[in-house]
Amino acid sequence: MSAEQSWSAPGRVNLVGEHLDYNGGPCLPIAIDRRTRVQARPRTDDRVSVVSQGQEAVFGTDTRPGDVDGWAAYVAGVIWALGEAGHRVPGLELSVDSDVPLGAGLSSSAALECAIGVCVRDLVGVDISDLELAGLAQRAENDYVGVPCGILDQAASMCGRAGHALLLDPAGPFVEPVPAHWDRAGFTLVVIDTRAERALADGAYAERREQSEQAAHQLGLDLLSQAKPDAAEGLDDAVLRRRARHVVSETARVHEVVEAMAAHDWARVGTLWTESHTSLRDDYEVSVPELDAAVEAALAAGALGARMTGAGFGGSAIALVPDGEVELVERACTEAFGRADFDAPRCFAVAPANGAGRDT
Repeated sequence: MSAEQSWSAPGRVNLVGEHLDYNGGPCLPIAIDRRTRVQARPRTDDRVSVVSQGQEAVFGTDTRPGDVDGWAAYVAGVIWALGEAGHRVPGLELSVDSDVPLGAGLSSSAALECAIGVCVRDLVGVDISDLELAGLAQRAENDYVGVPCGILDQAASMCGRAGHALLLDPAGPFVEPVPAHWDRAGFTLVVIDTRAERALADGAYAERREQSEQAAHQLGLDLLSQAKPDAAEGLDDAVLRRRARHVVSETARVHEVVEAMAAHDWARVGTLWTESHTSLRDDYEVSVPELDAAVEAALAAGALGARMTGAGFGGSAIALVPDGEVELVERACTEAFGRADFDAPRCFAVAPANGAGRDT
């Protein structure tokens, strides 16, 4: 396949605002400089063939949920969602490769969905905006793959901008670029991939979403993010009270982080990140020992702040680290994991990157 027929989409890191998108609250992701790439050419029939790392899947352009499983379901889901929206998708030969780590909580699935989405949009000439395409990619994951995610991951992958975070309001959805220049102040954003296994389709993610909906219903609200600061304490059920407490406090933290970033107050940003992790660990209960160990080690080694990123139950943590202490933080995390008999983590720096599009 020719290099001219190539598209890519980035993974994402959510800086703050975890588990808020499906609760109607704001999020602050960045697209990262790790991407999934798709090369494509049309076929003369109505079949889609997709190859990745020696594995191949073939399905029809009229695919329906349940036809395809595994990694290829994310591809088939986008083809299905585009068709459901009235866009005719031709037969395609697709080849996929990626440097977004799988299972790391960095939205490798959304990167794949969005790379396929922009590829088809350009090949077919579909008149659809980036956010509309993000919505179709979300539908693919919700209704084809079976993960009830919000739109955060797909919107970040589609709409990312180099040097910026995205303040995402899922109600529209709307995105507002927010300058994110910690690098100019001498800091590095480090991802700590814990390698802890995670599977969002196994029910834990769906359970949190259901609990949030129950809490909102008991408070007489459409969405839990609409709750007033002390509303959670009025819930009788202790579990629902904790879930609501996280959503309410995390919603406030998103706005505080945006204000702190505008003021270049990176110490404040770090403090808010750490508070977010504590809330996710104690109130939303989506952390795991590996994530807690990564956060604790990074803070002890000099990070301004650290938190799990993504849905949790494994995956990655992030830390805001002075440039001169990056190696120290990475070594501290590796040593902490060794003491706990965890598999060694993978640590690497990321920076805000542009969203999905055709490669030049």
